Amino acid sequence: MDKIRLWLISRYQLIVSSIAFLPGVLSISFLILAAILFLFDVSEAGQQLKADLPWLTIKDPSTARSILGAIAGGVISLTVFSFSMVMIVLNQAASQMSNRILDKLIGNRFQQIVLGVYIGTIIYTFFMFSTIRDTGDSFQIPSLSIFILTVLTVFDIFLFIYFLHFITQSVKYDVIINRIESATFEGMKEFCLAENEVKEDTEFLSMSMIHAKRSGIFEGFDTKEIMDFCEENECSLLAIYPMGTFILRGQPILKCSRTLTDTQVEIALQGIILSQQESVDRNYEYGLRQLSEIALKALSPGINDPGTAIISFRGLIDLLGFRAIHFPPSILSREGKPNLLYRKEYSFDSLFERVIYPIWDYGKEDRMLRLEFRLLLNQLSLILFSEPLLKLLKQVNEKIDKE
Repeated sequence: MDKIRLWLISRYQLIVSSIAFLPGVLSISFLILAAILFLFDVSEAGQQLKADLPWLTIKDPSTARSILGAIAGGVISLTVFSFSMVMIVLNQAASQMSNRILDKLIGNRFQQIVLGVYIGTIIYTFFMFSTIRDTGDSFQIPSLSIFILTVLTVFDIFLFIYFLHFITQSVKYDVIINRIESATFEGMKEFCLAENEVKEDTEFLSMSMIHAKRSGIFEGFDTKEIMDFCEENECSLLAIYPMGTFILRGQPILKCSRTLTDTQVEIALQGIILSQQESVDRNYEYGLRQLSEIALKALSPGINDPGTAIISFRGLIDLLGFRAIHFPPSILSREGKPNLLYRKEYSFDSLFERVIYPIWDYGKEDRMLRLEFRLLLNQLSLILFSEPLLKLLKQVNEKIDKE
């Protein structure tokens, strides 16, 4: 049952996060709407409504087909033009910022909703085409449904106008950086709940090792699954690597306080999350690295955009300021139970060196960036004492004093 539950959860997350999920749901919804409206159109109530409102009635089938043909062609053109613009935006963002930010753009819900509305309108139109037929003495024409389709088409046009505004705003670098920063901050708020800083080394008596059965990026645990395992087998576990580490197949990933059988190892592995793609939701450190990569790409000779690097650097310092006084839990346990799960987490100093030092190494010759470093690092040093921070601040001041 646990294997089935985990399999269903992974499939559900894969489907829901897919770019095709919302468009698919909306397309099916439009098809159902078209069927319901057609049934109402041919019902007695629909016939009576059209008799009371003669301007809703279309008597000529060629006129109905012309309207449907014009709508189908127009909406298809809107769809092609809209998502040609999306592809241009994605290409520009990937070439000038980082390939790893594409998931933020591709996964945007509004873009998926627009695509779903367009495709749904096209499906609605084709369905209406199939309902126009000769009944002998007259033609069956769903004129009420066609009128509603016309209203939907007008809505699509206004949606297209807003979409143009949205896509021109979303391509701005500060908007993309703010989205990454916000997602990372939400992940940190949910995860960094401990009152004390993590310890680099934990004393742990290891009796056996749990090895990874496949390669992947270690993104933490299914907490319920792994704690159930510890409780049922009366053991404690220690993670060898921090989240975000790529684990090779066959390499040890956990230490266990007791000797485990092969079956128990298989059960323990069900509680470990190994994925092929990193996620900010599960690993906030990935969001910090994304911002650092954007700054490095902006400082490259081919782009030479220190302004974007400064925006990204500000986001990093803001997040590190929060991380300086909020700590990730290094030990997980259940109340009244002796079984523990020791997590290996990056300390503040380690995070600082991983995401800030590369920006300084790459951009220390830029005057704008040096001044920004001194201003923000001085403020961050007031929050906590950190040797890497103070060391870098000293280098920044020396560099500026030499000018």
